[in-house]
Order: sequence, then structure tokens, then C-alpha cells
Amino acid sequence: MVPRGELAVCPDCGHSEPARRLPLFVVTGASGSGKTTVLPHLVQGLPECLVFDGDWLIGPFERACEFGEVDWPALRDAWLSVAHGAAQSGRHTVLLAPFTREQLDELAGRRWVAEVHFAVLDCADDVRRARLEARPRWRERAVERHVAFAAHLRATVETAVRTDDGPPEESARRLVAWVRGITRSAGPPAA
Repeated sequence: MVPRGELAVCPDCGHSEPARRLPLFVVTGASGSGKTTVLPHLVQGLPECLVFDGDWLIGPFERACEFGEVDWPALRDAWLSVAHGAAQSGRHTVLLAPFTREQLDELAGRRWVAEVHFAVLDCADDVRRARLEARPRWRERAVERHVAFAAHLRATVETAVRTDDGPPEESARRLVAWVRGITRSAGPPAA
């Protein structure tokens, strides 16, 4: 099947069926930026959307890749499929995950999602270092790698929300305003 407007069309026989495509909202950020902390406030602030933590599929993908590393492109593609599935019920997906536009644009599932909007959660490097060092021993840290990734996201993602200048509820309020600003200007999803 290939997307054509709001349809999925078989290129061989021409059979078609409805396939709504809605924008996807990715709240990215390097580890320690506050994605997990903001999540419950974002869920509460956006009841009209489906809000997910990208980490939720890591465990199942680790089990599926029992004898090797997690297939990260496949995991990202799975999230695009989830967003496409949510769109079929008229709901936008907000995904909190350390993804980049380039990582998503190269995937097969990207064609089933309309525009992808990115916002980055960010904090000062010293705050990030302290947050990562405070994590339990079993959590991956790689502090300098995450600091470098944060610098890359600052340089490449236009919309930024700070998580070190107020409570998580305030960061979530800014993200809610960002999502609703885009969805309002686009109008309601087609029925």
C-alpha cells in the first residue's frame, strides 16, 4: 500500500481504503533534559492527544533482539506506525523521545505520517551533568555523549523549551501551547 492523500492504495490492483495522516509531534532532548519528568504533566495537559514515552518500546525490542543490539531504526519506525494508528482515530501523537528529523525521514513508516514537528527539551549542561550523575547505578549515563547530543539538538531544533527555569508543569504548559498552536492553525482532522 502507498499513501495517496487520505487513502492507502495498492499499486498493483488499485484497491484503496481510508488512511488518515496527521502531524506527529516529537519532543526530543538528550538524556537528562526532563522528558520523563514532563510526561505526566503533558498527558494531563493534552487529553485530546496520545502522549507516549519513546522508551516504552525499548524493553519489547530488547526481547525481540535477544541475541543482539536493539534495532534502533526499527524501533523508531514502530513509533511512526503507532502514530499512524492513532491518526486513524483522529488523535495526534506526541512522542517524547531522543529522535532527530534525519532519523525519522529515512524510515519507511515516515510516508504514513503528515508533517513532523520537533521541539527540544533543554537545560544547561551543568544541570544535565548533575541529573545524569544522580541517576541510579543501573541507568546508562554516558554524560559527555549526552552533553554533545544536547548541543547538536540546540543547533538543529528551532523550538526549545527549558526545563531548568521552573517546575515541570511550566515546561509542559509551554509544550501544550506549542502543540495546540499548530493543531489549531491546521484545523480539525478530516472525518
